[in-house]
Amino acid sequence: MAENPDVPQSQKAFVPLENNPEVMSHLVHQLGLPPTLGFTDVYSIDEPDLLAFVPRPSHALLLVFPVSETYEQSRRSEDSSLEDYAGSGPSEPVMWFKQTIRNACGLIGLLHAVANGETRQHITAGSDLDNLLREAEGLKPIARADLLYESRALESAHADAAKLGDTAAPQAEDNVDLHFVAFVKGVDGTLWELDGRRKGPLARGQLEADEDALSEKALSVGVRRFLKMEAEGGNPDLRFSLVSLGPVFD
Repeated sequence: MAENPDVPQSQKAFVPLENNPEVMSHLVHQLGLPPTLGFTDVYSIDEPDLLAFVPRPSHALLLVFPVSETYEQSRRSEDSSLEDYAGSGPSEPVMWFKQTIRNACGLIGLLHAVANGETRQHITAGSDLDNLLREAEGLKPIARADLLYESRALESAHADAAKLGDTAAPQAEDNVDLHFVAFVKGVDGTLWELDGRRKGPLARGQLEADEDALSEKALSVGVRRFLKMEAEGGNPDLRFSLVSLGPVFD
């Protein structure tokens, strides 16, 4: 898995999601997250005045970036010393999903954001999302991935949301070089990096009770660390987009 984590061409493919807060909020609301929570653009990770516009607390961040050789080298290096994750059950500190659907990294990122931490407690009981996560929780990673692969509710909601972007969506079968990674504050206070292309969840640091996913500590061990590694690896293309999952105020 460390050498080639990409989903085989023979697997089914979804139309890629646009990294757009309205699209993402629509999808998670349709699945069962209440409208009191949603996604917001983060326009800066360094300027306090711009960060002040983001509703807090931030429960999770979704980072979107072009997959580069620098990123692939760092991924291979870190994953080479890791075992494939095999956890399951309610005692696990985080719920992780292996990606087995092509072009579904946005969906996997969204699931990582809402399935963990404080957000999980707000999911509407009996909703498609609630039922999916309850069934997924007790499954090992491969069986959990199969559950997502076969979920008609998930596929239908994703297809509906993919039509809502500001730009024309690629075809489901297109090869897309953009990738989503979630950074989530877990119930244990850990900042988790969650990526369906990796071997499992990655603990990046411990946060205090008053620190959220956009706190200085979280940014330093999460998004900023990621971008610093890209820059130090010689990647000249540091394009990225970031959204935060948090409260929605009228």
